Amino acid sequence: MFSIPEQFSAATKANFDAQLALITALTGKAFESVEKFVDLNMTVAKTSIEESTAAAKQIFSAKDPQEFFSLTAAHAQPNAEKALAYGRHLATIASGAQAEFTKAAETQIAETNRKVLALVEEVSKNAPAGSENVVAIFKTAIGNANASYDHLTKTTKQAVEALEANLNTAVSQISQAAVKSTPRAAKK
Repeated sequence: MFSIPEQFSAATKANFDAQLALITALTGKAFESVEKFVDLNMTVAKTSIEESTAAAKQIFSAKDPQEFFSLTAAHAQPNAEKALAYGRHLATIASGAQAEFTKAAETQIAETNRKVLALVEEVSKNAPAGSENVVAIFKTAIGNANASYDHLTKTTKQAVEALEANLNTAVSQISQAAVKSTPRAAKK
């Protein structure tokens, strides 16, 4: 049977190892997200240069001002749509990273809570007589911390959902504005 200091020492080591594993996992997820972001930007830059060169050649080959403005307006709508698609890709990358971080953190916190509760149970079995109140206070504190974490998690999820809804609304409004402005630009 372990003594209480040995139990705390083992629990502390296990907690440290678990946190190190969490940091390693989160760092890996962060690098994956950065890699996706860099890949997206490289693809967008390459495509943008190619399309801009082709569009410039086409626009500058216009035979009269009306054709020039017509071609310019025709290129405005696809560019607006591409900018919106880029924004959506960025939001997808960020949302995916956030989901992975949340999942890893929730898993780690649940495992740590389970270990802490198991340690408290084990220590309370070996605790001297009269320490029941201290153990009960400690268990209550752990329960309150878990409840606070659950509340924070729910609030954070609601905030992220509201942010995503606002982003989708903004993208929709910008897209509608771009569609409406394209015919006006073509008429000029």
